[in-house]
Amino acid sequence: MTVASQVKTCVASLKGAQASLEQFALETENQEAKTLFTNAAQQTMQVLQQVESRVQELETEEPQYKGF
Repeated sequence: MTVASQVKTCVASLKGAQASLEQFALETENQEAKTLFTNAAQQTMQVLQQVESRVQELETEEPQYKGF
């Protein structure tokens, strides 16, 4: 598995985790848990944006990995 495919797999995993955290925040009635899940989802989104930025760099540096 290439570095580019590993990073893209990481992006997919982060998107799944972020979506799960948002879903947990919506489903819980406990305000403390809701805040915790919301904050974790926001932090995950920030990490996701950084990793997606790295994917763009990889695709620029190595065009053969674009779209995989």
